Amino acid sequence: MDIAQTELSGVLVITPDRFGDHRGFFSESYSKRAFEAAGLAYDFVQDNHSLSSQTGTVRGLHFQAPPHAQDKLVRCGKGSLFDVSVDIRKGSPTYGQWACEILSFENGKQLLVPAGFLHGFMTLEPDTEIVYKCTDYYAPECDGAVRWDSCSVTWPLDVAAPVLSEKDLAAQVFSTFDSPFEYKG
Repeated sequence: MDIAQTELSGVLVITPDRFGDHRGFFSESYSKRAFEAAGLAYDFVQDNHSLSSQTGTVRGLHFQAPPHAQDKLVRCGKGSLFDVSVDIRKGSPTYGQWACEILSFENGKQLLVPAGFLHGFMTLEPDTEIVYKCTDYYAPECDGAVRWDSCSVTWPLDVAAPVLSEKDLAAQVFSTFDSPFEYKG
């Protein structure tokens, strides 16, 4: 397993080893033992899986507030996506800054997104699947969103009208967002 730090402290790109032959490949996408050996102690309690049928679908930018904040381990099960994390920890030296990674079935990369970061993605292919683990259960009363186009993210596709949910269309803009997260540096 290869672990690389992004420009945002705590947001990691994790690439599990793949073992292939004429049949395809095998990959251990998550191992608690391997994570702990690398100093990554997370207790994942829920797996989520979503399909976006159209290229240019944007989901996010989402967060789950304390006391049910979530760390996420995100990967692409099919297709490809542009995955984004935005630092929303008040007092952080990188507050408001973002990091991105292309996650695809082909490259097998995963993104570890800690609590205190917005998370979202744009699909780059039709029928793209995202699969992710969370360290807390979904809590609708703690669910939040910031508008996808209000954080200065440079999205990869010039889509005049991305495919958005009603929730994401109505999300607050970053300039008026009052984050529930504090930087603990």
